[in-house]
Amino acid sequence: MLLYLRIENFALIDHLELDFGAGLNVLTGETGAGKSIILDAIDAVLGGKVSSRVIRTGTNRAIVEATFSVTPPLAAWLSEQEIDLTDDHAVIISREIATTTSNIRSRSRVNGVLVNRPLMAGLRDSLVEITAQGQTVQVGQSAQVRDWLDLYGGDALLHKRQNVAAAFIVYQQARQALEKRRTSERERLQQLDLLTYQVQELGGANLDDAQEMEQLNQERDRLNHVVDLQQMSYKVYQALYQDDQETRTAADLLADGEMTLTHMVEYDSQLQSLLELVRDAIAAVMEVGRQINIYGEGLEADPQRLEEVDERIRELKQICRKYGPTLTEAIAYYERIQTELAELNNSEQSIETLEQQEQLSLQQLQQISQQLTQLRRQTAANLESRLLAELKPLAMDKVKFQVEIVATSPAATGADKITFMFSPNPGEPIQPLTEIASGGEMSRFLLALKACFNQGNEVGTMIFDEIDVGVSGRVAQAIAEKLHQLSQGHQVLCVTHQPLIAAMADRHFRVDKLVINKARNSNDEQRTVVRVTSLDNLTTRREELAQLAGGKSANDAISFAESLLLQAANHREIKQT
Repeated sequence: MLLYLRIENFALIDHLELDFGAGLNVLTGETGAGKSIILDAIDAVLGGKVSSRVIRTGTNRAIVEATFSVTPPLAAWLSEQEIDLTDDHAVIISREIATTTSNIRSRSRVNGVLVNRPLMAGLRDSLVEITAQGQTVQVGQSAQVRDWLDLYGGDALLHKRQNVAAAFIVYQQARQALEKRRTSERERLQQLDLLTYQVQELGGANLDDAQEMEQLNQERDRLNHVVDLQQMSYKVYQALYQDDQETRTAADLLADGEMTLTHMVEYDSQLQSLLELVRDAIAAVMEVGRQINIYGEGLEADPQRLEEVDERIRELKQICRKYGPTLTEAIAYYERIQTELAELNNSEQSIETLEQQEQLSLQQLQQISQQLTQLRRQTAANLESRLLAELKPLAMDKVKFQVEIVATSPAATGADKITFMFSPNPGEPIQPLTEIASGGEMSRFLLALKACFNQGNEVGTMIFDEIDVGVSGRVAQAIAEKLHQLSQGHQVLCVTHQPLIAAMADRHFRVDKLVINKARNSNDEQRTVVRVTSLDNLTTRREELAQLAGGKSANDAISFAESLLLQAANHREIKQT
């Protein structure tokens, strides 16, 4: 329940504080006095859309603060969001709207904690429900009508709708997988051809050793310099071991050294280690000489092998240019595309399999949607009888009402297009409600619809903005009694021009639009402001009702107002008993 509302610099309101109570709270005043501005402020503080125009001219910031009593669902929501209650166990919601040089900025807080718009939207649904004649547009929207019907159907229907939504997701995923596969089939075949060619080319290249290029280059250098290597190896052999010119070799010189050291050891045994080193050196030189001689004698020109090596190097360089740049990277690429090719050739799901899955998921969606449709038809029949019963005391006992359900393609919300059909007069064909209902009929229909949702509705505050437009007399009295009925289970806020409705109020507020001087003793700077007066006593209420009723004379209006207050008091007393 809305307990307190504070508004600063919002539209024509400079500063306003209102204390609301349980039951029926009514706002009255002349047309254009600013009654709807107060409702706009309530909408804004609960996360409604705003623009820079809501900020009072001459200021750059508007503030709206609303205090609500705590209900169990609201306490649970606060606990989930880790927001503490206030000391007096209330919930204070505030919104600050400010303008900057380039845009508009707003911040919402719940008990001082910043919250975002999605959180505010969830909180709003448990706090208030606003009904206005502007909802005529919503009545004509199949999606909104469907939501109303499903909400009226209760948990069983809403649970089945969730099942449909889940089945629709499965169907969408299956359909998207199939479409993706169909769309990519051409690319897949092209990729398959490309990878097949590359695997064949790389496989034919026999890429087994990442060092092969280096080894081939070394072999090519050796084959290209056979003669030079022969000459140099023979030269080394002569220098180390045997010279045809009888020039002393390294082995000869080492042998001389060995002989000398042998004699020296006879006199100093400490030189024995050096002697061993020289002897090892002689053995090493002789071994090198022998092997270099064998190497040189084994060298021979091999033009055919050289050509083979050159050809292999060219082949590997070509491979590296296409798949490298190094042979190691080319081999790694070869291994990778072999895996990719295997995946393309051995896909786990063929198009036929995906088509079967898509068809199966569609059948499951259609089956669950049919079950939802059946529940909706049962709910529609219930709503039809209930709504007609609610319309009867509103002087609409001859109308026909029907919830039309037409099959459509399955979607996340089912496979139904739902329309409210209406006939206000006997003998007239039933037609879509928005095409045939007058303004007064639409007002009463919306009120009756909200009354249908009254039972089990946990929302604390119901707001009606000029729901009585286009009606008068007996119909206005019926609307007043219906609003009073709703106020027994909910707090009701109502903007009205009807004295019959205002007389039924538990709390009555008069809204006035005044022109005041901006500065004291100044007639040049004037501003328009909205003021609200709580009509707490019988006299002020009677005067306001008389003002609403008008009449040929003041006495007649006052007498009529007194009769309205008496009639309202009698009605409340009868309902209480």
